[in-house]
Amino acid sequence: MARGLSAPAALARVRVVLARPSHPGNIGAAARAMRTMGIADLRLVEPRHFPDPQATALAAGGVAVLEGARVAASLAEALADTVLAAGFTARGRELSHPARALRDAAPEILAAAGEGPVALVFGNETSGLSNDELGRCRLAVTIPSDPGYGSLNLAAAVQVACYELACAAAAFPAGEPRAYEPATVEDLEALFAHWRTAMEASGYLDPARPGRLMERLRRMLARAAPERSEVKALRGMLEAFERKMRR
Repeated sequence: MARGLSAPAALARVRVVLARPSHPGNIGAAARAMRTMGIADLRLVEPRHFPDPQATALAAGGVAVLEGARVAASLAEALADTVLAAGFTARGRELSHPARALRDAAPEILAAAGEGPVALVFGNETSGLSNDELGRCRLAVTIPSDPGYGSLNLAAAVQVACYELACAAAAFPAGEPRAYEPATVEDLEALFAHWRTAMEASGYLDPARPGRLMERLRRMLARAAPERSEVKALRGMLEAFERKMRR
């Protein structure tokens, strides 16, 4: 986590930079991916088509991110005020700094956000980042994938990157578990009594020869560990059956 920053504040300092994107749909889909992870700063370096209706269509709920995107004439301009840039690459390259797995690099990227804006830099859909562009990034980052086919769609790569940053920030913890109110012994005994009465009234259970049916029902519910609301629902069904039988 970025020192002294809340998760939303840290993610607000994360910038996604798309260098020379050629397909406007990817720009829109990337904006949507960013929005789902609470990241809003999008920079475009020499986009081939922007603005474009296809970008807007694929942005869906991320249209605000798309509308706030800023176009830069060069990568240097897009990174000018950042304190760290992480360039994404899928190809092995002879670089002074070897590529690191995204999940391993995410905490460092996020920590740097405590000092100022950080950038996640993605290259063109066809060729990726050039060696010169990647050389302008302090970190070279890769998204591990199947070596037989490791080519991620640009917007998909943006989604994975933003997700890993959001996870590192613990920005969106899973929802708190719903309060569990177990059925009491009294609840269960009332259910068993009700169950037996209804089965006898229907003719399903012969009171003179009950066998081990009630024992089996008790074992079944013991395994299920029902909640009070579930026991209430079962008794409501029994009452409905009984009303039907009395007609």
